[in-house]
Amino acid sequence: MLSKKTKYAFHALTYLGKHRDQKTVLIQDIAEEYGISHKFLENILLELKKAGILGSKKGKGGGYYLIKDPADVPLSKVIRLLDGPIALLPCVSINYYEPCVECKDEAKCGLNKVLIQVRDEMLNVLTNKSLSDILDKE
Repeated sequence: MLSKKTKYAFHALTYLGKHRDQKTVLIQDIAEEYGISHKFLENILLELKKAGILGSKKGKGGGYYLIKDPADVPLSKVIRLLDGPIALLPCVSINYYEPCVECKDEAKCGLNKVLIQVRDEMLNVLTNKSLSDILDKE
């Protein structure tokens, strides 16, 4: 399940994508549109900025803006950035692998095998879908 932080990030990115014709967008505008705490949203936008997805400008006419084309922002990147692993169990994670403590033999674990398939399908979709796919559906 996506965390609120990640859902809010997608709301903010969608808002910024819809307002690309503007030079910058104020945090307050996004926060009001989606009912998000200004401070919480500010932290999310800073993380997206550090990841190279957003840029910002200070002072008069300041705010945030997309520095990447929406087609170049895969959903998997945003999810991993804010939520960490996409896999449902640590033993099937590609980037955050950890053996399950309760599992005696991972090689014989049926749940592991099924969730590897789930992970692969989810990764396929989330890597091949981008912010532009969200924008196209709105």
